[in-house]
Amino acid sequence: MPMQVVEKSADGLSRVWGVTIPAQDLADKLEARIAEITPTLKIKGFRPGKVPTAHVRRLYGKGLMSEVLEQALSETTQKVLDENKVRAASEPDLKPEGDLSQVIDGKADLAYEIAVDVMPEFEPVDPAKLSLTRPVYEPTDKEVDEALGELASQNRTYETKTGKAVKAKSGDMVVIDFIGRVAGEAFEGGTATDVELVLGSGQFIPGFEDQLVGAKPDSDMVVKVKFPDDYQAENLKGKDAEFETKVKEVKAAVDAPADDAFATRLGVESLEKLRELLKTNLQEQYTSATRFKLKRALLDQLDEKHDFPLPPKMVEAEFAAIWSQVEQDKANGTLPEDDAGKSDDELKTEYRKIAERRVRLGLVLAEIGRANNVQVTEQELANAMRQEAMRYGQQAQQIFDLLRNNPNAQAQIRAPLFEDKVVDLIVEKAKVKDKKVSKEELLKEEDLPAGYGG
Repeated sequence: MPMQVVEKSADGLSRVWGVTIPAQDLADKLEARIAEITPTLKIKGFRPGKVPTAHVRRLYGKGLMSEVLEQALSETTQKVLDENKVRAASEPDLKPEGDLSQVIDGKADLAYEIAVDVMPEFEPVDPAKLSLTRPVYEPTDKEVDEALGELASQNRTYETKTGKAVKAKSGDMVVIDFIGRVAGEAFEGGTATDVELVLGSGQFIPGFEDQLVGAKPDSDMVVKVKFPDDYQAENLKGKDAEFETKVKEVKAAVDAPADDAFATRLGVESLEKLRELLKTNLQEQYTSATRFKLKRALLDQLDEKHDFPLPPKMVEAEFAAIWSQVEQDKANGTLPEDDAGKSDDELKTEYRKIAERRVRLGLVLAEIGRANNVQVTEQELANAMRQEAMRYGQQAQQIFDLLRNNPNAQAQIRAPLFEDKVVDLIVEKAKVKDKKVSKEELLKEEDLPAGYGG
């Protein structure tokens, strides 16, 4: 008897089929699998290749039958999808029916259900019919001057103050030794020597630097502070502490003049070249902001111009991911202020709309990409994985190897690459008009439309 397939339901984009694979078919596959492995077995008491089939079945039958079932489920499911010309929107859910132990023992047919969402049929908008406005801003010479001044400030040097009336003031550097104690006991990590501390930098816990203002070189003092309640070391949170401190030197800041010599110290051939690099860096920041706002406007248009049924499982999966983050934010007390006063039902309604928008936009971008044969090359994927791995410093090679061997991780890296390539393609085909705007307008943070990004 051949495999039987019955369509049980076709509700919207959801499909359910019932599949029955005869026990005899499974038994034939098991015999073929036994015949395949028997010549390779080495079992005590039998010459290689001479192990009786019945003995192999007794030893390995159930394990091999489990392999047969797994392969049969995979092959028949794909066959059902192919014969019904289904473009699956998600991994099919397979639900065995009956007693699987009876199936494994060869006493029952394998019956199971395939539940799957199909991709919606829709005609994506023609990118050439989209009109977009691209906000642009060019960095000015004044901004380059400011960036140069900030760079010089960050690279200032410090010279020791001399004289009888020397006192440390905010902005000065002090060189100190200290021993920290809580309840009279020195604590781990609370002792250091020759520490260079710029007063007012906020490098130390609140109150520490303030008490060193007015300190003289070669002086001793006790700095009394209270560790913040959210301090990273559990044993020090909220504790009063005293730091026995020796001020060894007081140094004054010496601004580095922005000249060719300064540029050379930074490894750049001239001041002119340094200014070019700073201008390029500013331009990259503004170009990134331009792209962000252009992409936002594009996604808004794509969302407005498409209305089609969404695969329920895709929406549920997206909503589950969003809601998990919401619950985590609630537990951590980091829920946005606008959401804090809303009930769970109100939040779920809003975030379900976000999930629907994300799924809709994802399908539209995927369809436009498919129609235009947009591909992420293996080299592009490898470069992205390498960039991701580099964020982990010394563990970079280990992380890269993990990514290279993890298809799910690769899929998560591939998805934004694909999306960016599709967005670039749409922008290239659309009617795009540049509009000069102020820096404030370009960088202004606006409320994002529901479901943007992510």
